[in-house]
Amino acid sequence: MSDGGDYVPPPESQGGWRHLGGSGAVRERAGLDPDRLALMHERQVLTHGGESWSILVIRRGWLAAEWHTFNILVPSRFDIWSCTKSLTGTAWGVLIGDSREGRAPGGRRVDLDTPAYGLIPAGHPLTDPRKARITLGHLLTMTSGLPGEETGVIGMPTAADVGPFEHALGRAPNRFGRSVATLAAEPGTRWDYCDPGIAHLALAFREAAGRDLHPFLEERVLRPIGVEGLSWDVQGGSGFMGPHTNAHTGVHVSARELARLGYLYLRGGSWAGERIVPAWWVELATRSSQVLNPRYGYACWVNTDGSMWPALPRDAFAFVGFRSNRCYVVPSLDLVVVRIGSGPTAWDEQELIGRVVDAVRD
Repeated sequence: MSDGGDYVPPPESQGGWRHLGGSGAVRERAGLDPDRLALMHERQVLTHGGESWSILVIRRGWLAAEWHTFNILVPSRFDIWSCTKSLTGTAWGVLIGDSREGRAPGGRRVDLDTPAYGLIPAGHPLTDPRKARITLGHLLTMTSGLPGEETGVIGMPTAADVGPFEHALGRAPNRFGRSVATLAAEPGTRWDYCDPGIAHLALAFREAAGRDLHPFLEERVLRPIGVEGLSWDVQGGSGFMGPHTNAHTGVHVSARELARLGYLYLRGGSWAGERIVPAWWVELATRSSQVLNPRYGYACWVNTDGSMWPALPRDAFAFVGFRSNRCYVVPSLDLVVVRIGSGPTAWDEQELIGRVVDAVRD
């Protein structure tokens, strides 16, 4: 939980995050060594100066450091790729919370053990009878048994005559001939990073909530925490199933706006005294969800056993996306670090987050 008291930043149009001016204030109020932060920035420029990116550091509710490459402005948005999955997970946490309190649309009951295909009429008849045993929890933890990256199903690349949701449900292969019609394992027995599995969550959400992920999250989470500059791609349509919010990628947002979501999680799901996301969801999502891959929670990457980022505290977690897009949260250090950009595709993230943690003085 944040030590920033009751502070939350107003929307960017009303002033946004509070800033610290000068190295003395960074040391005194944020408890960070500005020289070590500057060294981290220098290393990022020297190593990744050919990419476009934004980096910011928030500690104790203060925007302590912020850098952008020369071609990027404060409100510039990046596609944050699979960080999107954490927003999808957040929407499900809110909806399941509503259901547990009897406030879900139409009184519908949904929870982590709800069979996913009971919420996906278009998925019937099943292409594999074992799919009947896939739960929402399996999809959110990458343990559905659907083929994923370990079996060559990478992303959601479809041919011109194949819809993305048709592929995800096993009705057609992707453009490389890869199919998810038959499970690779019994649900709950194997961890495999699977975008088609996450795509199921968009369809199930539409059925359970009566509307798509983005408008739901806009009303319940994004607007209440002051996010003004975020767009979210849809997929499907044009004669195929959909369009629906893209559950596995497609959020475009600035660093300052993404930091609000990290700060919301840092504060246990509360904002300005209002419960936005259930506290139980924040706790559940940000620790190991299973033993098959203890680095994964519920649509978040976690450090519960220290294997994700060995030099970081065990309570650290992150929204993680391709091309080095990250929103790190370390509750025990009251710290949020955002790095978004166009690349690189591979990097030493300890060089960034490790050096920021090393800059913490108290």
